[in-house]
Amino acid sequence: QVQLVESGGGSVQAGGSLRLSCAASGNTYNRACIGWFRQTPGKEREVVGVFDGGGTAYYTDSVKGRFTISQDHAKNTLSLQMNNLKPEDTAMYYCAGSSRAGSFPWCRTPAYFDYWGQGTQVTVSS
Repeated sequence: QVQLVESGGGSVQAGGSLRLSCAASGNTYNRACIGWFRQTPGKEREVVGVFDGGGTAYYTDSVKGRFTISQDHAKNTLSLQMNNLKPEDTAMYYCAGSSRAGSFPWCRTPAYFDYWGQGTQVTVSS
């Protein structure tokens, strides 16, 4: 089992920055998909930025150039640096990981992920 715990959410004005962190513990698999998703009420969970099992990053179009994911293997942590935040970035953000090796396009699909954190709220005001 893998446990994922997010931190770093909060409220910020448009144009501001936040950094989310995800601490992983348990039997992590180093070829797994790991990344960030977000969800707003009434909408499906969507990918934000993820690494596939080979370490290649993918970002959804709306965050390219503004968000950056990074991974510290020694500390077993995943981060999401969010700059130039917009009101449409407001959502619950989730860290997620798979239990098996993964590549794209599967690593962009929420259903491929087995482990989820509890979520951290990000609110961006205009």
